[in-house]
Amino acid sequence: MTTTLERRAAATVSDPRWTAVVARDPQADGQFVYAVRTTGVYCRPSCGSRTARPENVEFHTTSAEAERAGFRACKRCRPNDPARGTVQAALIAELCRYIESAEQPPTLDMLARRAGVSAYHLHRLFKAATGVTPRQYAEAHRGRRIRTELGARRTVTDAIYGAGFNSSGRFYGQSAALLGMTPTRFRAGGPDTTIRFAVGECSLGSILVAASDQGVCAILLGDDPEALVRDLQDRFPRAQLIGGDAEFEDLVARVVGLVEAPGLGLDLPLDVRGTAFQQRVWQALREIPAGQTASYSEVARRIGAPASVRAVAHAVASNPLAVAIPCHRVVRTDGALAGYRWGIERKRALLEREASAA
Repeated sequence: MTTTLERRAAATVSDPRWTAVVARDPQADGQFVYAVRTTGVYCRPSCGSRTARPENVEFHTTSAEAERAGFRACKRCRPNDPARGTVQAALIAELCRYIESAEQPPTLDMLARRAGVSAYHLHRLFKAATGVTPRQYAEAHRGRRIRTELGARRTVTDAIYGAGFNSSGRFYGQSAALLGMTPTRFRAGGPDTTIRFAVGECSLGSILVAASDQGVCAILLGDDPEALVRDLQDRFPRAQLIGGDAEFEDLVARVVGLVEAPGLGLDLPLDVRGTAFQQRVWQALREIPAGQTASYSEVARRIGAPASVRAVAHAVASNPLAVAIPCHRVVRTDGALAGYRWGIERKRALLEREASAA
């Protein structure tokens, strides 16, 4: 006959929160606390104390609830203090605001002193929380500032100093990376930026291929050719779009060949436009071998930002170069096919083709 203790133990072990307690999972901190009847103490899931016997454990949603039940806070993990992850998130948010308000980008040592931690530790925390380093964050913010200033100031020089650059020479050395064009062309709306494109058909439906002077800048799949052209116009609103000629059709044929045999790869220059974080994610996707897949969390770990799984998923969904940047190789942790901006069936077909070739 089952005893009361055995029933308690069975109920605890079957509760998914028990798995977090056994693993001392810091991600579960703040979601619940667990109390131990024999000691009268309640703890965070990540507490480093010896794991209690399951029949002596009960779960509570909050610290207040545990204290109303007669338990006191553990002096080791301090479950009634803010969770470490919450404190670190608030710290990184404050540093981001500090970077944005600074006249000159602060150095890593300056940020570390402000945070009260070592430069190495801050670099790791910042990258895990935001997906980029403090320097990359500062550069991305400066890029946004210069774009705003170029639209608001009377002259390019005024915009340069208004964005925090202490010399025009230093800005012009970075202008191509910040704007993708000269500041004068940017102020004029980029009227000289020319993109050639053509729409064709492949086994997965309609395909649009577009290229700038730098390389292929868009490969879009869909069912409606007109919708693909509208997507291209929305993506490059300032560019001059020109229909491709007979020579361009050869490029389209090579891209269609990539769709039919995605494992072969595309030996063409790519004009990849995105944020620093997006480009890191897209580069990681290109490193996934044909015939293999990776989960969103695996990609996040590969770029050194394991806590940025959602940001990775957003970057994957923003990929403008179907198949060339193989976002179809990213799946859920359990191996199931996650969302694909060009349709799950196209994703399944691409993976099946790569698996057959392998």
